[in-house]
Amino acid sequence: MRITTKAIVISSLKYQEKSLIVKCFTQSDGLKSYFVHNAFSSRSAARKTAYFQPLSILEVEANHKNKGTLETFKEIRLATPFATVSSDVVKSTIAIFLSEVFHHSIREEERNEALFEFLETALLWFDTHDEVANFHLITLLQATKFLGFYPASPTNHSRHFEMVEGVFSDSLAVSTLDENETHLFKRLLGLKFDSDQKIFSGNERSQLLKIVLDYYAFHLDGFKRPKSLDVLKEVFS
Repeated sequence: MRITTKAIVISSLKYQEKSLIVKCFTQSDGLKSYFVHNAFSSRSAARKTAYFQPLSILEVEANHKNKGTLETFKEIRLATPFATVSSDVVKSTIAIFLSEVFHHSIREEERNEALFEFLETALLWFDTHDEVANFHLITLLQATKFLGFYPASPTNHSRHFEMVEGVFSDSLAVSTLDENETHLFKRLLGLKFDSDQKIFSGNERSQLLKIVLDYYAFHLDGFKRPKSLDVLKEVFS
Protein backbone atom coordinates (compact mmCIF):
# COMPACT_ATOMS: atom_id res chain seq x y z
CA MET A 1 0.00 0.00 0.00
CA ARG A 2 1.35 3.44 -0.94
CA ILE A 3 1.28 5.73 2.12
CA THR A 4 2.11 9.41 2.60
CA THR A 5 2.81 10.24 6.24
CA LYS A 6 4.95 12.18 8.64
CA ALA A 7 7.57 10.13 10.45
CA ILE A 8 9.96 10.75 13.36
CA VAL A 9 13.34 9.03 13.03
CA ILE A 10 14.00 6.79 16.01
CA SER A 11 17.21 5.09 14.87
CA SER A 12 19.33 4.33 11.82
CA LEU A 13 21.74 1.45 11.42
CA LYS A 14 24.30 1.06 8.66
CA TYR A 15 23.76 -2.16 6.73
CA GLN A 16 26.75 -3.60 4.90
CA GLU A 17 28.74 -0.83 3.20
CA LYS A 18 26.20 1.32 1.43
CA SER A 19 22.74 0.93 2.93
CA LEU A 20 20.74 1.86 6.02
CA ILE A 21 17.97 0.33 8.10
CA VAL A 22 15.92 3.17 9.52
CA LYS A 23 13.34 2.83 12.28
CA CYS A 24 10.66 5.53 12.30
CA PHE A 25 7.59 6.28 14.37
CA THR A 26 5.01 7.18 11.73
CA GLN A 27 1.86 9.20 12.14
CA SER A 28 -0.12 6.76 9.99
CA ASP A 29 1.03 3.34 11.19
CA GLY A 30 3.10 3.60 14.35
CA LEU A 31 6.54 1.99 14.33
CA LYS A 32 7.99 1.05 10.94
CA SER A 33 11.43 -0.06 9.78
CA TYR A 34 12.68 0.87 6.32
CA PHE A 35 15.51 -0.32 4.09
CA VAL A 36 17.39 2.52 2.35
CA HIS A 37 19.37 0.99 -0.49
CA ASN A 38 22.67 2.64 -1.48
CA ALA A 39 22.29 5.44 1.06
CA PHE A 40 26.04 6.09 0.97
CA SER A 41 26.82 5.54 -2.67
CA SER A 42 25.20 8.30 -4.70
CA ARG A 43 25.83 11.97 -5.24
CA SER A 44 22.95 12.73 -2.91
CA ALA A 45 24.37 10.53 -0.11
CA ALA A 46 25.05 13.42 2.28
CA ARG A 47 21.52 14.72 1.80
CA LYS A 48 20.03 11.25 2.23
CA THR A 49 21.87 10.45 5.45
CA ALA A 50 21.09 13.93 6.84
CA TYR A 51 17.41 13.00 6.73
CA PHE A 52 17.98 10.21 9.22
CA GLN A 53 19.51 12.09 12.14
CA PRO A 54 17.96 11.25 15.54
CA LEU A 55 14.40 12.59 15.91
CA SER A 56 14.31 14.28 12.49
CA ILE A 57 10.72 14.90 11.40
CA LEU A 58 10.16 13.63 7.87
CA GLU A 59 7.38 13.57 5.37
CA VAL A 60 7.62 10.33 3.44
CA GLU A 61 5.92 8.49 0.67
CA ALA A 62 6.46 4.78 1.25
CA ASN A 63 5.34 1.30 0.31
CA HIS A 64 3.89 -0.40 3.38
CA LYS A 65 3.43 -4.12 2.84
CA ASN A 66 2.53 -4.63 6.52
CA LYS A 67 4.01 -8.12 6.54
CA GLY A 68 6.52 -7.62 9.35
CA THR A 69 9.35 -7.08 6.86
CA LEU A 70 11.37 -3.97 6.03
CA GLU A 71 9.39 -1.33 4.15
CA THR A 72 10.75 0.98 1.43
CA PHE A 73 10.66 4.72 0.86
CA LYS A 74 9.58 6.18 -2.48
CA GLU A 75 10.09 9.84 -1.59
CA ILE A 76 11.57 11.57 1.49
CA ARG A 77 11.79 15.17 2.59
CA LEU A 78 12.20 17.02 5.86
CA ALA A 79 8.75 18.03 7.07
CA THR A 80 10.26 20.70 9.33
CA PRO A 81 14.02 21.20 9.06
CA PHE A 82 15.57 21.79 12.49
CA ALA A 83 17.39 25.10 12.89
CA THR A 84 19.41 24.29 16.02
CA VAL A 85 19.18 20.63 17.03
CA SER A 86 22.00 19.33 14.82
CA SER A 87 24.34 22.28 15.41
CA ASP A 88 23.96 22.73 19.18
CA VAL A 89 26.01 20.13 21.10
CA VAL A 90 23.64 20.10 24.08
CA LYS A 91 20.55 19.70 21.92
CA SER A 92 22.09 17.08 19.66
CA THR A 93 23.17 15.06 22.72
CA ILE A 94 19.65 15.26 24.17
CA ALA A 95 18.20 14.18 20.82
CA ILE A 96 20.52 11.16 20.62
CA PHE A 97 19.64 10.21 24.20
CA LEU A 98 15.87 10.53 23.68
CA SER A 99 15.97 8.62 20.41
CA GLU A 100 17.75 5.77 22.17
CA VAL A 101 15.19 5.69 24.98
CA PHE A 102 12.32 5.70 22.47
CA HIS A 103 14.04 2.93 20.50
CA HIS A 104 13.58 0.72 23.58
CA SER A 105 10.17 2.00 24.67
CA ILE A 106 7.98 2.72 21.61
CA ARG A 107 6.90 -0.70 20.39
CA GLU A 108 3.53 -0.06 18.83
CA GLU A 109 3.21 -1.22 15.26
CA GLU A 110 -0.13 0.52 14.98
CA ARG A 111 -1.36 4.09 14.77
CA ASN A 112 -0.92 6.23 17.90
CA GLU A 113 -1.56 9.71 16.62
CA ALA A 114 -1.74 11.26 20.09
CA LEU A 115 1.82 10.12 20.87
CA PHE A 116 3.04 11.26 17.47
CA GLU A 117 1.49 14.72 17.87
CA PHE A 118 2.95 15.06 21.36
CA LEU A 119 6.46 14.19 20.16
CA GLU A 120 6.24 16.44 17.11
CA THR A 121 5.04 19.40 19.19
CA ALA A 122 7.75 18.78 21.81
CA LEU A 123 10.52 18.59 19.20
CA LEU A 124 9.41 21.78 17.47
CA TRP A 125 9.45 23.57 20.84
CA PHE A 126 12.89 22.10 21.55
CA ASP A 127 14.30 23.41 18.28
CA THR A 128 13.08 26.97 18.85
CA HIS A 129 14.05 27.53 22.50
CA ASP A 130 17.42 28.05 24.13
CA GLU A 131 16.73 26.97 27.72
CA VAL A 132 16.26 23.20 27.44
CA ALA A 133 18.01 21.72 30.49
CA ASN A 134 14.86 19.87 31.64
CA PHE A 135 13.47 19.03 28.20
CA HIS A 136 14.48 15.36 28.25
CA LEU A 137 13.01 14.84 31.73
CA ILE A 138 9.68 16.48 30.89
CA THR A 139 9.45 14.69 27.53
CA LEU A 140 10.11 11.24 28.97
CA LEU A 141 7.66 11.72 31.82
CA GLN A 142 4.91 13.18 29.62
CA ALA A 143 5.41 10.40 27.06
CA THR A 144 4.27 7.88 29.66
CA LYS A 145 0.74 9.30 29.23
CA PHE A 146 0.72 7.79 25.75
CA LEU A 147 2.72 4.68 26.61
CA GLY A 148 0.23 3.70 29.30
CA PHE A 149 1.96 4.25 32.65
CA TYR A 150 1.66 7.92 33.58
CA PRO A 151 1.81 8.39 37.38
CA ALA A 152 -1.39 8.91 39.35
CA SER A 153 -1.94 12.39 40.74
CA PRO A 154 -0.18 12.99 44.07
CA THR A 155 -2.04 13.84 47.23
CA ASN A 156 -0.90 16.79 49.31
CA HIS A 157 0.53 14.70 52.11
CA SER A 158 1.81 11.60 50.30
CA ARG A 159 5.46 11.11 51.25
CA HIS A 160 6.46 8.37 48.83
CA PHE A 161 5.99 7.36 45.20
CA GLU A 162 5.52 3.66 44.51
CA MET A 163 7.15 2.86 41.17
CA VAL A 164 5.45 -0.43 40.24
CA GLU A 165 1.86 0.78 40.64
CA GLY A 166 2.67 4.39 39.72
CA VAL A 167 0.89 5.83 42.78
CA PHE A 168 1.77 8.07 45.70
CA SER A 169 1.42 6.69 49.21
CA ASP A 170 2.54 7.03 52.82
CA SER A 171 4.12 3.57 52.90
CA LEU A 172 7.78 2.83 52.29
CA ALA A 173 8.69 -0.36 50.39
CA VAL A 174 11.43 -1.69 48.13
CA SER A 175 9.91 -0.07 45.03
CA THR A 176 9.13 3.34 46.58
CA LEU A 177 11.09 6.58 46.42
CA ASP A 178 12.24 8.19 49.64
CA GLU A 179 10.77 11.52 50.75
CA ASN A 180 13.38 13.68 49.06
CA GLU A 181 13.12 11.78 45.77
CA THR A 182 9.33 11.92 45.94
CA HIS A 183 9.44 15.68 46.48
CA LEU A 184 11.66 16.09 43.42
CA PHE A 185 9.40 13.84 41.37
CA LYS A 186 6.31 15.84 42.34
CA ARG A 187 8.05 19.02 41.18
CA LEU A 188 8.86 17.40 37.85
CA LEU A 189 5.24 16.30 37.40
CA GLY A 190 4.18 19.94 37.63
CA LEU A 191 6.58 21.22 34.97
CA LYS A 192 5.78 22.28 31.42
CA PHE A 193 8.26 22.93 28.63
CA ASP A 194 8.15 26.68 29.22
CA SER A 195 8.64 26.39 33.00
CA ASP A 196 11.80 27.82 34.58
CA GLN A 197 14.63 25.55 33.43
CA LYS A 198 16.74 26.48 36.46
CA ILE A 199 14.29 24.94 38.92
CA PHE A 200 16.65 21.98 39.49
CA SER A 201 20.33 21.85 40.33
CA GLY A 202 22.59 19.60 38.28
CA ASN A 203 22.58 17.00 41.04
CA GLU A 204 18.78 17.07 41.29
CA ARG A 205 18.51 16.69 37.53
CA SER A 206 20.76 13.62 37.70
CA GLN A 207 18.61 12.14 40.47
CA LEU A 208 15.46 12.73 38.45
CA LEU A 209 16.94 11.16 35.34
CA LYS A 210 17.73 8.00 37.30
CA ILE A 211 14.21 7.98 38.75
CA VAL A 212 12.56 8.38 35.33
CA LEU A 213 14.70 5.67 33.72
CA ASP A 214 14.01 3.35 36.66
CA TYR A 215 10.30 4.06 36.20
CA TYR A 216 10.53 3.08 32.52
CA ALA A 217 12.41 -0.09 33.49
CA PHE A 218 9.67 -1.07 35.97
CA HIS A 219 6.97 -0.74 33.31
CA LEU A 220 8.61 -1.92 30.09
CA ASP A 221 9.86 -5.49 29.81
CA GLY A 222 13.36 -5.63 28.42
CA PHE A 223 13.96 -1.89 28.68
CA LYS A 224 17.66 -1.11 28.24
CA ARG A 225 19.63 1.75 29.74
CA PRO A 226 20.71 4.13 26.95
CA LYS A 227 24.38 3.87 26.01
CA SER A 228 24.33 7.64 25.51
CA LEU A 229 23.45 8.23 29.18
CA ASP A 230 27.07 8.87 30.19
CA VAL A 231 27.48 11.40 27.38
CA LEU A 232 24.35 13.22 28.50
CA LYS A 233 25.61 13.35 32.09
CA GLU A 234 28.91 14.75 30.83
CA VAL A 235 27.13 17.53 28.92
CA PHE A 236 25.19 18.57 32.01
CA SER A 237 28.06 18.16 34.50
